[in-house]
Amino acid sequence: MTADRPTVGFTAMADGTAADYALLEPYEQAELARFPDRVLGWLRAMDDHTGYRVTRLEHSLQAATRAHRAGEDEETVVCALVHDVGDMLAPANHSEVAAAVLRPYVSEQNYQVLRHHGVFQGVYWFHHVGADPNARDRYRDRPWYQACVDFCAYYDQNSFDPDYDAEPLEFFEPMLRRVLAPERVRAPDLG
Repeated sequence: MTADRPTVGFTAMADGTAADYALLEPYEQAELARFPDRVLGWLRAMDDHTGYRVTRLEHSLQAATRAHRAGEDEETVVCALVHDVGDMLAPANHSEVAAAVLRPYVSEQNYQVLRHHGVFQGVYWFHHVGADPNARDRYRDRPWYQACVDFCAYYDQNSFDPDYDAEPLEFFEPMLRRVLAPERVRAPDLG
């Protein structure tokens, strides 16, 4: 406990009062306001060699640039930019992590595209590692299926080109800040 700063009175959340949670509200709002900076930090940290001909940051910039140049809406462009940030937190399930991180800010379709893009990308390479390249077909009846196919075909699988003229991260920063603005946070779907 810090003597010069007010703190809640509880040691278990069940014992908190309305006043305790009111005290926490500005701290939570400050965290939401800093979230875009955290995501930008993850993107910058992806500027390292991982065996591809481009860094993971450059891959992300290429995907976002392709989406932007194709006329996608700002939310979709930002999803293309951050689709692989899950690699920074959980490489074994990066798609699910990126989707969970962005879920409060994006449409259900973009959430599902982010969540499943790793499996959908498998059509291009799973056969090389003994996995089923058609694993994505189990989602064929989902309303977002074609959007995920298109995302992978047009923005993800082809964004490993060291000669592609991608926009810099600074170009996308204002878009990212608008999409991840605290006022865009949606209540979680707990169903």
